[in-house]
Amino acid sequence: MDEIDIREALDRHWAASDAGDLDREHEIYREDAVLDYPQSGERIRGRRRIQSSRAAQPNRKRFTVRRIIGAGELWVTEFVLTYDGRPSYTISIMEFLGGKVTRETQYFGDPFEPGPSRTQWAERTP
Repeated sequence: MDEIDIREALDRHWAASDAGDLDREHEIYREDAVLDYPQSGERIRGRRRIQSSRAAQPNRKRFTVRRIIGAGELWVTEFVLTYDGRPSYTISIMEFLGGKVTRETQYFGDPFEPGPSRTQWAERTP
């Protein structure tokens, strides 16, 4: 997959995230993808578990992409994630393998505790 294809996949991913289209939002991930939330110390393994953890979140979410930069297999998206009207400035770092995300790390402008809606899918990280 070339960089134009990855950029188009990212655009589709973030548009689907904003629209609440969970199936399309998670097409970008490999089956064995890993998602890390360093601030809350959570790690979620597997595309289906990532999707399930996001589906369980009770908040209404909106995504406003500010910029996407990257090359090769490493891409960074800066966006505003608005939960129930409250903005959180967010960075997503995605590593690609074979045209799909193998690892994503998300950093939020505000610290947060692990959400109870994700506990069955997340493991605590040091």
